[in-house]
Amino acid sequence: QVQLVESGGGLVQAGGSLRLSCAASGSIFSFNHMGWYRQAPGKQRELVAGITGTGIINYSDSVKGRFTISRDKADNMMYLQMNNLKPEDTAVYYCNAKIYSVEFWGQGTQVTVSS
Repeated sequence: QVQLVESGGGLVQAGGSLRLSCAASGSIFSFNHMGWYRQAPGKQRELVAGITGTGIINYSDSVKGRFTISRDKADNMMYLQMNNLKPEDTAVYYCNAKIYSVEFWGQGTQVTVSS
């Protein structure tokens, strides 16, 4: 059973930075896709950034140029570097991993950006 554990959330002022981490219990070599999602109050969960098993990366338009997704296969870790944070980035951020049609989720970490 794969377990994903996020860390690194917190409260930051607008313009600040945070780095989220996702620790996977299994080898991330087995994942077809990994990504960061977020869900703000009253809104649907949305994909923020994703990376395929072959290293293809995509970002949502709202974070492009500000967020950077990366992974360290040796340590089974995935990261989200978030720069120039805006109040609208406030949400619970979730780590996600897919092995074909099977999905795994972390418990989420709160990111709050004050204006």
